[in-house]
Formats: sequence, C-alpha cells, structure tokens
Amino acid sequence: MQFILGSSSPRRKELLESIGVIPDLIISPDIDEKNLKDELPVACAQRLAKNKALKIQSEQPNSIILTADTIAFCGRRIIDKTDNIEIAKKYLQLLSGRRHRVVSSIFVTNGDKSISKSVQTIINFKSLTNLEIDKYLESKEWINVAGAYKIQGIAAAFVKSINGSYTNVVGLPLYEVKNMLSSMGYLD
Repeated sequence: MQFILGSSSPRRKELLESIGVIPDLIISPDIDEKNLKDELPVACAQRLAKNKALKIQSEQPNSIILTADTIAFCGRRIIDKTDNIEIAKKYLQLLSGRRHRVVSSIFVTNGDKSISKSVQTIINFKSLTNLEIDKYLESKEWINVAGAYKIQGIAAAFVKSINGSYTNVVGLPLYEVKNMLSSMGYLD
C-alpha cells in the first residue's frame, strides 16, 4: 500500500522525514477548515483531521492516509492561522504572559481500519513587549501558522515553558504518529 500524507504543510513532511517516514504521495485536501459555531478547539481539530482523510480516501481508496490538524487556543478561543498583521498582533498580545494550548489531531486510515488521536501541549509565553511583538511581526514568520507563531523559529525565545510534545507544537506529534503507523502495519 502506498502511504499518503494528506497535508500541504512542509513542516509535517519534514517532521515525518526526520523519523525516516517518506510519503509516497502528498495530497493537500481541499476542505472547508472553518470551525463550527460553539465548536470546542479539540473537537474542531478532530473533525477536520477526519474530514481531510475521508476526502482523500474517496479518491485514493487503497492507501494508508495520514492527516492532521493543529489548533492553538487560549481558553476556548482559537488562535487561528492568519495573514493579517493586525489580527496576528492581537493574537500575540493575547498570548503574552499567558499559558495556551496546542492540539494536534491525527487521523490514519487504510480504508478498512481507522485510528485517531489528539495530543495537547501547554505552552507558557513570557510577557512580550510591544517592541518584541512588532519585531516578530516584521519577520513574517507568523503568516498562516496556528497560533500566529512558529515555536521552531524566532518565537522560541518567547517560550518560558512547554509541557508536552514539542513536535506537536510544530505540527505533528511524532511519538504518537510513529505508534499509529506501526499499529496500521505500515512501520515495523
């Protein structure tokens, strides 16, 4: 069976390759990724990861498909991807000096069997000055990433503490993914 990564994220591809998993095919599932009214962040991530896999499975039925969705949130408020600098600034001000969570929901299917898992990580940001926020926004690193920051970039200096999976915050919790692929018979 061929292995398909259902993601347009270059980070997910890089993360998989870092543990020796090379997708045979990469497909960007074109689904509506808006969260539903009153939908909690974890439920949203789970729904989106599953819908991505089911869409690809309808076109590639004889494949092992891995999809994921990563959402940053503070309380019940989703800190969504954005390309708007004003929204990104508001997000960073919200995260400043606070703890927030990042959830990645993973869905793996081979057509006959499907498994899913959600992994949460708690990140504690230092209090950010206006100058730090403005300099970070100038970097453009925040564009179209969950939480409006990349933990593997300049924003690493904002992190006071992290409780959980670092690779989860980057976009794919590798420990869990490797175990899921093994249980599907893809990895030894």
